[in-house]
Amino acid sequence: MQVRSGDANIFYEVTGKGPDLVLLHPFPTNHHIWDPIAEQLATRFRVILPDLRGHGNSETGEGAATMQKHALDVLRVCDEAGVSRAVFCGNSIGGYIIFEIWRRHRERIRAMFLCGTKAGADDAEARNNRLKAADAVEREGPAQFIETMLPRVLAESTRRNRADVVDRARSMMNKATVAGIAAVQRGMAERPNSIPTLATITVPAMIAVGDEDVATPRAEAEIMARGIRGSRLLVVTGAGHYVPLEKSEEVHRLIREFAGTLA
Repeated sequence: MQVRSGDANIFYEVTGKGPDLVLLHPFPTNHHIWDPIAEQLATRFRVILPDLRGHGNSETGEGAATMQKHALDVLRVCDEAGVSRAVFCGNSIGGYIIFEIWRRHRERIRAMFLCGTKAGADDAEARNNRLKAADAVEREGPAQFIETMLPRVLAESTRRNRADVVDRARSMMNKATVAGIAAVQRGMAERPNSIPTLATITVPAMIAVGDEDVATPRAEAEIMARGIRGSRLLVVTGAGHYVPLEKSEEVHRLIREFAGTLA
């Protein structure tokens, strides 16, 4: 299914029946990263799976893919799917988008599961690196960028022992377009600082971080846990940044138990 949101068509899937769960994937993959988890969650929940702007089957639109655009896209999908309020689960950029939705339309969020993400904005060096990477992808194509990313998003133990997971990550990332990678990198470079937002969050929140995550390490998760009153922090052993892909059974269990307490 797809829906028009601003200057882009946004693709999404809906599966299952029950309370609504919205699953937001990391950069630069697509909604299929959630497939094993969504299949199991669909026995109890209605699961909404968008491809974020510039990812998968969704269009990129014009200019940087900012968090504001992503948030409006996701809410447009929710409107089209008849979702008034949901549990939002976000990995990496998915977490950034959840913070943006909270600032704009907090009434739409019943609870949040934040996985392999952080609240702070990029510092000057990180911002400059993103912009340089976007320019390089436009000049040279995405192949080198993707190979360079893999050690940052997958745990060392995953790369050493799980060739199937590495191949699946690479396959999803290789579906990303030059325009999509560049636009999303530029959008993340200008995302706002969400640390002040943490103290305003009043819904249940669970935070999960891989113990081998080098992109958003445990220290970042601890900032969110301290900032969101009543939140729960869990460390997932043997996982890097792409926790839902590397530890799908554990993430399924965490989301099911977390969302199930709200049903």
